Amino acid sequence: MKITIISVGKIKEKFYTDAIKEYAKRLSKFCKFTEEEIPDERADESFSPSEIEQVKIKEGARILSKIPKGSYVVALDVRGVLLSSEELAKKISRLAVEGTSEITFIIGGSNGLSDEVLSSADFKLSFSKMTFPHQLFKVILIEQIYRAFKINAGESYHK
Repeated sequence: MKITIISVGKIKEKFYTDAIKEYAKRLSKFCKFTEEEIPDERADESFSPSEIEQVKIKEGARILSKIPKGSYVVALDVRGVLLSSEELAKKISRLAVEGTSEITFIIGGSNGLSDEVLSSADFKLSFSKMTFPHQLFKVILIEQIYRAFKINAGESYHK
């Protein structure tokens, strides 16, 4: 299986990039992992709602252009479905059994995802009603993907 994470914005902090590299290395035992970083649009706090919507549309177009054809798309959205680690593992396993060979997870920018990206997703996933820094969330997501593969392999990481 191939797992791709598409995220808006560049991670600059070394401790985040080191964590992502570590989990990517661990994941390589279970799947092919790739990531795509989409440049974020400038969005001042003074922007109007319509200007923010334009930012999301521009970022969304870049995201959509990077989604691999035929991939099962999971958009990370606060209004999505909350799953436990075990439920995420079951979802990934079920998709594999059904013949899905690639899953793409999408992390939006600080203003969220455009309606077009959300409507094109096969599944909307929420980790919490809380807001997380995007850089930290990418680490959390890749760790949970790794945890899901460990659960599915019956290995002892998940405790």
